[in-house]
Amino acid sequence: MQSYEQSLQQTREFLLDHDDYLVVSHVQPDGDAVSSTLAVGWLLSCLGKKYTMINEGPIPKRMEYLWHASEIVNMSEQELSGQYSHIICVDCADFERVGRTQRYFAEGAKILNIDHHPTNNGYGTVNLIKPDAAATAEILFDLLKVIGVEWNLEIATAIYTGLLTDTGGFRYSNTSPKVMATVSELLSLGVNGPELAENLLEEMTLPQVKVLNRALSTLQLSPEGHIAWVHVTPQDMIDCAAENEDLEGIVNYPRNIRGVEVGILFKVIHENAVKVSLRSAGKVDVAALAQTFGGGGHTRAAGAKVEAPLEQVIPLILEEVRRHL
Repeated sequence: MQSYEQSLQQTREFLLDHDDYLVVSHVQPDGDAVSSTLAVGWLLSCLGKKYTMINEGPIPKRMEYLWHASEIVNMSEQELSGQYSHIICVDCADFERVGRTQRYFAEGAKILNIDHHPTNNGYGTVNLIKPDAAATAEILFDLLKVIGVEWNLEIATAIYTGLLTDTGGFRYSNTSPKVMATVSELLSLGVNGPELAENLLEEMTLPQVKVLNRALSTLQLSPEGHIAWVHVTPQDMIDCAAENEDLEGIVNYPRNIRGVEVGILFKVIHENAVKVSLRSAGKVDVAALAQTFGGGGHTRAAGAKVEAPLEQVIPLILEEVRRHL
């Protein structure tokens, strides 16, 4: 098995040896996915390469301040012509997470897979995977160093954004000494940490508050108090004028209750499909749990999509959580 340093060099060669890349991240992109997409785009622009950035859906509005964020093509609004032979997937724990963007992958396309999820199975032609990295953005920080491009405030802000969001404002257990050393360097380049924290972690929209209120009204705890969960329906989303990005962080509320080991958000997609978001206090590996249902993620934060009605999904997930407990 090759070392991380060898993978970095192999990635460098992939970027230098080809041209006209398609850069994709996972469906319903979060801060790390968006910032990693843009960091790769920024790097390719520095190398004089052609590239297109795309996602199956829109990026969160609060990410629009990032370098060239408006250039990420939203497949729901715009189609691409032709297919690409060189693909760069960022922050995609498994191949299916690229969603419908794979229609633009040419047959036999070469894929560069850059990711930090322990559940990633190395689906790329070239794989740059570091499971102990706090974020994919941390891996891109290392890659930019290896390639030796000159940094500026725009790329520093993008990398900082990925680290800030995937560490929960540097509060989660993935906040390593390496993360803090990286952050120190980014701040020295002029990144406005307090402003980004306010924009990304503190500020809430009115629809976000309304859908949080709706979700908390469904809060339930298991008899022993180790599992807590909430759910949100499509009608809730309509009533609150909420978007998917407004659900971010809701799963932390049941998880943060004292004594709770696993917090869960059940988001009903339609009558026969539910998106399950899981957060662990540490005793349960929710990534392993999510894999049981075809999902994945991290030890303490993971998710899966289950094809069944909500009333069937809840007891199914609860039974599996109890088994892991």
